[in-house]
Amino acid sequence: MTGSSSVLGPERAAVAEACRRLGAEGLLIGTAGNVSARVEDRVAITATGAVLADLTAEQVTVVDLDGNIVAGTLEPTSELDLHLGVYHRYGTGAVVHTHAPMATALSCVLDELPCIHYQLLALGGSVRVAPYATFGTPELAESVLTALDGRSAALMASHGALTHAPTLAKAVEHALLLEWACGVYQHAAALGTPRVLDEHQQLAVIEAAIARNYGTTHPVPPVQEGNR
Repeated sequence: MTGSSSVLGPERAAVAEACRRLGAEGLLIGTAGNVSARVEDRVAITATGAVLADLTAEQVTVVDLDGNIVAGTLEPTSELDLHLGVYHRYGTGAVVHTHAPMATALSCVLDELPCIHYQLLALGGSVRVAPYATFGTPELAESVLTALDGRSAALMASHGALTHAPTLAKAVEHALLLEWACGVYQHAAALGTPRVLDEHQQLAVIEAAIARNYGTTHPVPPVQEGNR
């Protein structure tokens, strides 16, 4: 084990920056939650007990995929096994776990967040709620891993939410999207029964997004001389 900041230095800084952003957005509160990013067989992950909205790179520990500490002076989060489980099973690049208010509220009452808006398709569609288990336990890790099958997000019953993605930036984006969708559902449910996109509607959205390269900017074609 080493305290050297040269081991995944940029990734440790990026994890700290992601935590500060999520804290500013209200998704990470106090020491509740954890974030990690993987590079090959090394994982930069938040330390247990750290105040995430003020996190520094020195408060990010580096472990291998077996959980052995490679760099850093602080013990990693108690949800280390959950993060490593996501990496082992899904080969992803980053994991974000929050106790975001809207996501946590819905995790207390729903078995699944239905696909009420097409943007949820970016997470794979409806978001399953993993059954409750004590934090930091193998039972919790397994239930969340099962709920993530075919998805980039899961809610954790009476606990919070987890997202993953190939990159840390995308995992953060997923966490923000999930919290937004949970808020939309909560407001809609207060007004009536939320409508759910059926399979045909979801497929139509996917086809339209592919055809239009949805989510990217498109330069305006230059005006031809004869069309002025």
